[in-house]
Amino acid sequence: MIRYIFKKKACLLLIFVGINTVDAQWKKQNSGTDASFRSIHAINKKVVWAGGSKGTVLRTTDAGKTWQVIKVKDAEKLDFRDIYGVSEKIAFIMSAGNAEDGAAKIFKTIDGGISWKVMLNYTQKGIFFDSMDFWNENEGIIIGDPIDDKPFIIRTLDGGNSWNRIDKAKLPNVLEGEASFAASGSCVAIQPNGKAWINTQSRVFFTPDKGETWEVYQTPFKKGQTSGIFGLHFWNENQGIAVGGDYKNDKEKTNNIAITNDAGKTWTFLATAQPDGLKEGAWYLPNKKMLLVGTSGTSLSEKENTAWRAIDNESFHAVSCFKNACWAIGGKGNLAKWGN
Repeated sequence: MIRYIFKKKACLLLIFVGINTVDAQWKKQNSGTDASFRSIHAINKKVVWAGGSKGTVLRTTDAGKTWQVIKVKDAEKLDFRDIYGVSEKIAFIMSAGNAEDGAAKIFKTIDGGISWKVMLNYTQKGIFFDSMDFWNENEGIIIGDPIDDKPFIIRTLDGGNSWNRIDKAKLPNVLEGEASFAASGSCVAIQPNGKAWINTQSRVFFTPDKGETWEVYQTPFKKGQTSGIFGLHFWNENQGIAVGGDYKNDKEKTNNIAITNDAGKTWTFLATAQPDGLKEGAWYLPNKKMLLVGTSGTSLSEKENTAWRAIDNESFHAVSCFKNACWAIGGKGNLAKWGN
C-alpha cells in the first residue's frame, strides 16, 4: 500500500438521486466522534457499520437516527481502514498496521460490538493491509502491501478462524513501486459467484474462483506514488468502474474514472467526472446513475456513466449504499445520509 494519510477537514454530504436533484438535500448525521473514517458498509437500510482511527467503530441499527460509538479494547492506536458487516450483530474490521508495533489485525464481533476477538495478528515487518471484502459470512479476501515481489493476498474460508496467503506461484509479479491505496476500503470488489477484483495504482488483479487462479489486466490509469486507482465498484459480473486521481493534487483536472464491460479485461476512461480531482469511492444506483465521492467533491452521472454533474465540492472518503439509501463518511467523524 502507498500509506495514504492525506488529512483534510471534511464536511460530509450526500445526495438523494431517486428524486429530482433540485430537491435533493444532504442530511448530516451525528457520529458522536472526531475519529477519521475510511470505511463504511451498509448491510441494509437500517444497519450500517463504519471503521475508523483510534480503534473506533460506528454502528447504527435505525438507519442512522442514532449511532453507537464503539472503542475496541486494546486497539486505541489502530486505524481500521476497512469493515464488513454481516448482520446487526456480526462484523469484521481490518487494522491496516502502524509504525509503532506493525500490527495488522482482523477483529470479529458476534454480539454487536460489545466484544471483539482477534482473528488474525500480523506483526512481521512489511505487513500493511489495504482493503478487504467477503463473498459471504465465511469466505473473504484481503489485499496488503506486496511482499517478495508478489501481491500479498490472504483469504479465509471458515468465517475468519484461519487466514492463509494465496500461493505466490499462482500470482503475477508486481511492478516496481506497485501497491494499493488504503484510502476508501474499496480496493477489493466482490461478486457473489466467487469472482473478485483487486486494484493497484494502474492494474487490476482478477480471480474467478475465490483466489484459486488469477489474471492481471492493465488500466489506462498511470501508476504514481500518490496517484492512480483509489477504488473499484462492480455491479454485475461484467460491468465495473475504477476511480482515482492524485491525493497530493486532489483538485487538479485529471482522468478520474474508467469503466469496464468485460469483467476487467479492458478499461476505458470516461469523461472526467466533475468536480475535477480525486475520486475515492463509487456506487451504481438503482436508477442506473453513478455516484462518485472523494476529497474533490461529489459527482453524479446524468445518464448511465456519462454527462457528469458536479453536485458539490465537499470532501469525504468512503460511500456505501443499500438500494437508494446511502451513507458517506470521512475525516473528523463527518457522516451523512442520502435517501431512505
